[in-house]
Amino acid sequence: MQDGKLQCPGCGRSSVVEDHETGEMICSKCGCVAEERLADAGAEWRSFRDEGDDKSRTGSGSTLAMHDMGLSTVIGAANRDSTGRPIAADVRGTMERLRTWDSRTHARTSAQRNLRHALTEMDKLKDKLALTEASLEMAAYTYRKAMEKNLVRGRSIHGIVAACVYAACRDSNTPRTLDDVADGINIRRKDVARCYRTLFREMDMSMPVADPALGVSRIASLAGLGEKTRRLANSILTKAKKAGLVAGKDPRGMAAAALYLACISTGEPKSQKEISSASGVTEVTIRNRCSGLRNMLEESQ
Repeated sequence: MQDGKLQCPGCGRSSVVEDHETGEMICSKCGCVAEERLADAGAEWRSFRDEGDDKSRTGSGSTLAMHDMGLSTVIGAANRDSTGRPIAADVRGTMERLRTWDSRTHARTSAQRNLRHALTEMDKLKDKLALTEASLEMAAYTYRKAMEKNLVRGRSIHGIVAACVYAACRDSNTPRTLDDVADGINIRRKDVARCYRTLFREMDMSMPVADPALGVSRIASLAGLGEKTRRLANSILTKAKKAGLVAGKDPRGMAAAALYLACISTGEPKSQKEISSASGVTEVTIRNRCSGLRNMLEESQ
């Protein structure tokens, strides 16, 4: 930290900027990922009065991420009247009962209780994965559509929530894997994959092809690779996308293979094992993807 700015661990310069889409702190000079999974620190909803510097809270805006769209009223927890004086002791018990019934009336049916529980779990998962508000809104919209099609009945709430969050990440090009989502909500990976396939099939969803170039910076930072290697890896992946080699392949495996071939070209002493541990894919996957990329590079020469 220098003069209140975060220093890049790669080049040592104070040129680190925040990428709000991916939740990462990236150096604008060398591309090194300094931090990842940052919490969303967006502005609050506030209304500023014209007279003086008095500020008043207006509450949150309408959002799909809350079961009541954020529009229902709530009895406050402060035991004070309109003038700010403490209420009488014999009235406090009555107010507690009113708060309890007020909370219960917000979710009268089983579907409303299901939605409230699901959106609460979705908000927890959003914090664990450091997702943006836009991704959360998209996931909540998908879950509401799944409820309309009765896809939630008979299935795990956690599984459908995780599948909706993963679909939102795919649609917004946020680099979060199935393993990240499954670990965040603490269920098995294959359960998330099964629910995601159900949503994809029943709701006619069209997901964009995952771009492996989004994971190059993260893998390169973990493996300690230089900027020249990263740029060469991105160039290799650009050629692979034009040749149609990316579709249907694990983006992490493609990014790791491109980085390994770039290391060979630039002379950086990195083994397949080191890149495998940094990317989270096996060495066999890297070798298989390298074979296809090598053939493509040889044909293009």
